Amino acid sequence: MATDPVLEIQGLHVTYAGRPPVPAVRGVDLRVRAGEVVAVVGESGSGKSSLAHAVLGLLPPGGRVTGGGIRFAGTDLLRLSERRLGRIRGAGIGLVPQDPGVALNPVQRVGAQIAEVLHLHGQADRRTAWLRAEEILAEVGLDEPALRARQYPHELSGGMRQRVLIGIALACQPRLVIADEPTSALDTTVQRRVLDLLARLTRRAGSAVLLITHDLGVAADRANRLVIMRQGGVVETGDTAALLRAPAHAYTRDLLAAAPAFAPLSPPPPPAEAPPLLEVAHLCKRFPLGRDRAIAAVQDVSFAIPRGSTFALVGGSGSGKTTTARIVTRFEPASGGEIRFDGADITALRGTALRQLRRRLQLVYQNPYTSLDPRFSIADIVAEPLAAFGLATGQDRRRRAAGLLEQVGLGTGLLDRRPGELSGGQRQRVAIARALAPQPDLLVLDEPVSALDVSVQAQILALLRDLQQRLGLTYLLISHDLAMVRQVSHFVGVMRAGHLIETGPTEAVFAAPREEATRELLAAVPGQGWRASVAGG
Repeated sequence: MATDPVLEIQGLHVTYAGRPPVPAVRGVDLRVRAGEVVAVVGESGSGKSSLAHAVLGLLPPGGRVTGGGIRFAGTDLLRLSERRLGRIRGAGIGLVPQDPGVALNPVQRVGAQIAEVLHLHGQADRRTAWLRAEEILAEVGLDEPALRARQYPHELSGGMRQRVLIGIALACQPRLVIADEPTSALDTTVQRRVLDLLARLTRRAGSAVLLITHDLGVAADRANRLVIMRQGGVVETGDTAALLRAPAHAYTRDLLAAAPAFAPLSPPPPPAEAPPLLEVAHLCKRFPLGRDRAIAAVQDVSFAIPRGSTFALVGGSGSGKTTTARIVTRFEPASGGEIRFDGADITALRGTALRQLRRRLQLVYQNPYTSLDPRFSIADIVAEPLAAFGLATGQDRRRRAAGLLEQVGLGTGLLDRRPGELSGGQRQRVAIARALAPQPDLLVLDEPVSALDVSVQAQILALLRDLQQRLGLTYLLISHDLAMVRQVSHFVGVMRAGHLIETGPTEAVFAAPREEATRELLAAVPGQGWRASVAGG
């Protein structure tokens, strides 16, 4: 029957080996029908990716299905041999994985990777597979597909690589596509284009979609039905519109409250008038390309940040916002222009003077999984700036590290642990504690919550607001997430192609953007279509 589910999961249990064994999926029931988009939403550790990998028979070592059933188009997948299951992967079920940097073979041309899927499943011979691969690259929106087919993954942007993965997943026109966090590594404008492409191609092929995401805004925009998972189980499921208007479970309500797309839109109250702590005037940065060429990454950028306020630089990938932040922190020299910090010109500082500046100007990196040295204890990581600047010695460093952990909401019981023993949110709190150690005046926050789940994002943002109020900190925030920026920033500057094209108080810029690029960024914020209906429900 046409209404029979393409995918039917009944009472699924997935367990990982350990002492004791770790249950990852607990008794999950789920159905996806032809042409339907079902989004599985939950935080890291909720079991949503284990659920998807169990369907594909791709659980990592130590993981196994310990109960329940999985049927695809009437076939019991758990009873199939690896060889027969391999025939279904790619042909019957396509996968769009999260990270194209890992999923694509770095030493194989992208055209060959698409052609391989076609040839493997008997969709084309070796000659016609390459020609079809070029056609698929054109279908997923890549310009000059014949050229792109001969390129390697590292020669493409993140958005281009994700389009290649969509092409691979849909090459054989599968009945079901599993999209596992397919755009979490992309900025919002690229994310929107990639999701639009995925929706258009799956509709044309009549494919069902199982969308795995932690972003309730993305799920609200894209799914017919939502499945909310927590700690391995389904806590709530239903029609997207009905569930968002009247969530029955407290956890779903917490996710809604934490999601920037559904949070109140009012920015923080403006701080009292204060002189600028940081002033940037006509900043430029050119990177040489050979003997006679250069690329202008930052061009004539000027802004000021009043003491005690938050200024957000926003823009898509390649807009120049991160390069601007690196110049401000003096990790990158300017090609032109001037940087003044607390009234002093710091553009050309060197040696001891630059070292002393770094006590007052600290950087919090984007990814807490890579910014902390895994070999060090948390006590050593937090105390490192104290030792580097000669601010404390011996036991006093450990005592002050304990105080800094308490300041960011962590217990002193973590002092002797290592980063690998902490969650993502705990690691980012440790990174903030380390940045606070030398008592800086300015924190540069480079995408400080983009690697975290939405509820953990909300906790970190609340912490940053609290620290700003208590310590009088000034923030330069780098982000592509305008929904988050609107909640936390007093002022905003929009960058495009190295230029600062619009700047002003956050609410004024967002309420009446002058530039098309700003309007495009605002339009790309996920979940906007549901905000009014949820508020009115």
